[in-house]
Amino acid sequence: MESTQQLLYKEREPRVKIDSGNPLLILLHGRGTDENDLLGLASYLDERLHIVSARAPFQFQWGPGYAWYDIEEVGKPDVEKFPRSRDLIVNLIDSLRQKKAGIGKRTFLLGFSMGAVMAYAVALSHPEKVNGVIAHSGYIAEGDNTGYRWEEAKSVEFFIAHGKADPVIPVQFGQRADELMKQHAMNYTYKEYPFAHQISEESLHAFSGWLKQRIEL
Repeated sequence: MESTQQLLYKEREPRVKIDSGNPLLILLHGRGTDENDLLGLASYLDERLHIVSARAPFQFQWGPGYAWYDIEEVGKPDVEKFPRSRDLIVNLIDSLRQKKAGIGKRTFLLGFSMGAVMAYAVALSHPEKVNGVIAHSGYIAEGDNTGYRWEEAKSVEFFIAHGKADPVIPVQFGQRADELMKQHAMNYTYKEYPFAHQISEESLHAFSGWLKQRIEL
């Protein structure tokens, strides 16, 4: 376990080294869990990835685990913790690049649920830090304080996945992300799946393949 600027994380070193540097993948978990939740995905992902699974900085307000922000209602992160978490993730990216030898130029984010909201926020407000985003079962937070740079973020590729029967973050939020991406002419893939609030074998296979293709570009 290591920490940087309040964020704790665990990591999986790349199994296959690349002379030009291994791409970095940061995993961002959903609310009420921790850095262990998504780390199990590592064995299904490309062995050339340097994988870091971060812990959200705030205790979950309604149970065990951690959260990236407080929720008044779905789709509206609180205006204090949301930007703080976004900035901590950006700091984590910078810190890892400074202290970890062997990390290449490319950085990807994989977020689930609340973690997907943060992945969008980082990529859309700091697109120079991120090459690609996998946003699973989340939404794009909207409002005046987001600081999104849509035009510059066209350099980032997005893979968006959402369950049609999601009772936690309904599929309409995924469809809204699809609408916003289309409206801003972004580089993205949008897929809906016949499941609830989860990552399935089918969606895992799809986004791991998408990620592998981007590593090989």
